[in-house]
Amino acid sequence: MILALLLVPVVAAVLAFLPGAAPLRRGLLVLAAAIHAGLSLATWAAPASPQWHGMLALDAAGRLVLTVTSALFFFVALYVAGYLGREVKDERPDFEEGFLFTNAPEAVFVACLLLFLASMTLVSVSQHFGMTWVGIEATTLVSAPLIYFHRHHRSLEATWKYLMICSVGIGLALLGNFFLAIAATRPLGSTTPLLLQTLVADAGALQTDWLRSAFILLLVGYGTKMGLAPLHTWLPDAHSESPSAVSALLSGALLNCAFLGILRGVQVCQAAGLGDFARSLLVVFGLLSMGVAAVFLTAQTDYKRMLAYSSVEHMGILTFGIGIGGGGTFGAMFHMVNHSITKAMLFLLAGNILNAYGTKSVDEVQGIVRRLPASGCLWVTGLFAITGTPPFSLFLSEFLIARAAIEAGRLALAAAFLVLLAWIFAAMSRSMLRMAQGSPPARVAAAPAEPFLAVAPPAALAVAALALGLIVPGPLLSLLRQAAAALGGP
Repeated sequence: MILALLLVPVVAAVLAFLPGAAPLRRGLLVLAAAIHAGLSLATWAAPASPQWHGMLALDAAGRLVLTVTSALFFFVALYVAGYLGREVKDERPDFEEGFLFTNAPEAVFVACLLLFLASMTLVSVSQHFGMTWVGIEATTLVSAPLIYFHRHHRSLEATWKYLMICSVGIGLALLGNFFLAIAATRPLGSTTPLLLQTLVADAGALQTDWLRSAFILLLVGYGTKMGLAPLHTWLPDAHSESPSAVSALLSGALLNCAFLGILRGVQVCQAAGLGDFARSLLVVFGLLSMGVAAVFLTAQTDYKRMLAYSSVEHMGILTFGIGIGGGGTFGAMFHMVNHSITKAMLFLLAGNILNAYGTKSVDEVQGIVRRLPASGCLWVTGLFAITGTPPFSLFLSEFLIARAAIEAGRLALAAAFLVLLAWIFAAMSRSMLRMAQGSPPARVAAAPAEPFLAVAPPAALAVAALALGLIVPGPLLSLLRQAAAALGGP
């Protein structure tokens, strides 16, 4: 099962380069996404057997990340198939959302998307710290061409920034793996394999000073890829300049993979008695990320960058929840699911808006509800969902994290958390509601109607965000509890 999850997107990526009609390639993308999603769901019914001497296996957190990644990729594949079927060209320099430029082959785009899915799957199923590092490094290499897809000088700058900053971060994470190996060195010189289960079982024998240093390096290294402030500087550019479908995967799936790498380190620290040390660092990075996001969201004039800084905020919420511990751990794992669904929806909608208006400027977009009725209504829905307004699922996960902080007696942290949430709600509402209201400019009033595949995927994600705010299915609730328990939660 695990090998099939890895091989399906890899084989499909190879087939994408074969000569053939474009519709066949788009169909291949959707078919591979559907098969991968089916295999991911099958792991819920029949646990997958470990592979490669336990290096590849699915625990609760890995299964959660895998399922979210696979589900989002399926909806994005549907969206991309519709997008690739329409040649969007415009002479305006700001209009860059089209996929069919002659110097950006569709085959490369489809193949890189599929390899992106394969690399994120590898991270999800890895139980070895070295294999996790390989998977996260692979995500950088295969997603870089996706960010550069428009061949614009801004996308080139964003790609180089992404490669340079993330490569430095991944290098630090590799050093963290080396330190972790030293921490596991026995008195006679033998070394414990860097398998998660082995390290947790033998945590009492780990050298704590080396383990502390290893965790700091893992947090900084993978935190860079996750977009934690002040390591986040690649993220706004990459999310803003990528095609919106790619931005949906970067924010909704890739950041979770980096988060999973950090969680592996937390598990080892927790087992070694360094849980308080690890959680204190996470609280600092969490609140710092939320604060930096709040500042940049206050006067943001690019709505795709606005969504990117919102991702920085929510990555801060995730780390803050894990840092608080207790019920906050469960809330953070639930928040990861909720954020992925909602942010992917908003980035897909941003693609619809960019196609219709030809600009990413908040000031030049008005009347979305009138010009794009379906996308406009979903855009407003997404605003309330992403800012944690009831009855959407993000409200529930944020409430659980805030309650955990209060129950732990950390009232100052809880107050700071709630103030930052209110600040960000006001900042995003100011921009997104202004875009939705009013009359559309004359230059876009006669644009074509919204295609079905441009609206159906974000609409399905919106329904999921609402449904999870009303009821959490039993299997998902059980998996969330298992993932939280592995991190010291209830």
